[in-house]
Amino acid sequence: MWQASSDIVLISDPRVAAIPVRECGEPLADVRGRLRVDSRMADAEGAYAHLRAGLLARLERAERLLPDGYHLLVVEGYRPIATQRRIFEEYRTELQATFPEMSPDESYIAASRYVSPVEVAPHTAGAAVDLTLCAPDGTEYDMGTQVDDNPEQSDGACYTAAPNISAEARENRKILAAALEPAGLVNYPTEWWHWSYGDRYWALATGASAALYGPTELP
Repeated sequence: MWQASSDIVLISDPRVAAIPVRECGEPLADVRGRLRVDSRMADAEGAYAHLRAGLLARLERAERLLPDGYHLLVVEGYRPIATQRRIFEEYRTELQATFPEMSPDESYIAASRYVSPVEVAPHTAGAAVDLTLCAPDGTEYDMGTQVDDNPEQSDGACYTAAPNISAEARENRKILAAALEPAGLVNYPTEWWHWSYGDRYWALATGASAALYGPTELP
């Protein structure tokens, strides 16, 4: 049976939703041509390759902090609200089918380990990025799981501090964090690949009084 981890604040936590948003009005910027971008999550509008301009600038700073032979590989950034809602509900439905003993509240919380509820989702604000590390030729480094492997598929190895990954994968996760944290990003602990700046979860993690970015749309 699924159980919540008591030492991880999930994005469904009421403390996250309680944080106000003071929208700064910063535009979405195209990542393509500035950082390496993978096309596995590409959509017709190119939403996946956009982030708030301030977040993108921080990622460029993080790129310069990586050791020789390592590069950021952006997989997904901005996600339209309708897409976010669909992904959350599909995963929640899957969990309810797998664990029929779950209450509605439990399925909501369990789903938030992997997909943010649309009300607080950082991807819809252009404030979150799913990314990994690659070599100069584009070969992805071993990070322990694939980007977007959920907790059931990975036996929990998607958690950033998961013990059931190789030493090489653990070191690569440390390399990623050592570049992104000084640039001001925070990690969602259930997904090693998910990092954000300026959203409600970032505000909770850093002690900021408000989020900088709320839900937005492509121009």
